[in-house]
Amino acid sequence: MATVTYDHTSRFYPGSDVPAVDRLNLDIGDGEFLVLVGPSGCGKSTSLRMLAGLEDVDEGAVRIGDRDVTSMPPGRRDIAMVFQSYALYPHMTVAQNMAFALEMAKVPKSERGARVREAAQILDLMPYLDRKPKALSGGQRQRVAMGRAIVRQPKVFLMDEPLSNLDAKLRVATRSQIAALQNRLGITTVYVTHDQVEAMTMGDRVAVLKDGVLLQCDTPLALYRRPANAFVAGFIGSPAMNIREFEVAKGHARVGDVDVPLPREELAGLAREGSDSVLLGFRPESVDLVGSEEGFPVVVRLVEELGADAYLYGSIVGADPTDSPDIVARVDPDRTPRIGETVHLRVRPGQEHTFSPKTGDRLGAQPA
Repeated sequence: MATVTYDHTSRFYPGSDVPAVDRLNLDIGDGEFLVLVGPSGCGKSTSLRMLAGLEDVDEGAVRIGDRDVTSMPPGRRDIAMVFQSYALYPHMTVAQNMAFALEMAKVPKSERGARVREAAQILDLMPYLDRKPKALSGGQRQRVAMGRAIVRQPKVFLMDEPLSNLDAKLRVATRSQIAALQNRLGITTVYVTHDQVEAMTMGDRVAVLKDGVLLQCDTPLALYRRPANAFVAGFIGSPAMNIREFEVAKGHARVGDVDVPLPREELAGLAREGSDSVLLGFRPESVDLVGSEEGFPVVVRLVEELGADAYLYGSIVGADPTDSPDIVARVDPDRTPRIGETVHLRVRPGQEHTFSPKTGDRLGAQPA
């Protein structure tokens, strides 16, 4: 078991003055499951590969436990990595694939066999030990790759989008298996994904990156309830949070023809910036359908019926449709509005989020 520390860690790729990872500061606890998430090119895989020793660290340091591993070769870092492609040897059986790293490390044959059987029992692979990868499903191959990492008994697991090659249904099932397995083994795990739903359902904490910069690291619930900035607010949650810029007058944000009151702290922040508008955010599940005198009018453009849930997509009456993306709201699936109908929405008090239109940072109190 071990902690992991990124200490002002940066990576510059040759020919670029812009860092792929920019002064990353992150402490990962012993036995913690931490997920790195963000859009393509945000630096999450580069961060993982620096920890693995597969990418150089140009500035700062990386530590595993109390060891500085910044310049240490991958084989001496006591880590095990699970790749997106599984990287199984096609000519070897499942048992041989799982035991290969132990064989290279000259672990005695009896111990190799015991470790492979133990991992196979944990992963429900006992019936497949004599099969070769081509005779396995995608989910089974993924479990073999996990088993190969488990038998090494490393201090840290590193996982780089291990579920991306699976179909949607199998991804859902496998992510819960990985989270349960990590909890059972208690091994510090750093997991990379571009899928924010995967991140929210698996991680003890989630670190959100953008353009090589760590924007926020917190528990899934804290990220959802108190995003530090507009990017995190829009990235975390599905469907995404509605975030639009509205004019501010007399202490209120003007949404359509309805005034939404803003707390004093937020107004003070806008005044310091000299802003006469605000980025107002609200989640699709934080609005209600109300009467015409109570909410702002929205013309329904599309209704998605998903069984237990339904979502309407529409534009605020009076807003420029070319400059204002759809508002999304969760509605009662038994009473969905018609396309073309004008409905009125109200944000539940206390469930709005306000951000600076200049910096994108959250206004008022900082996230907990």
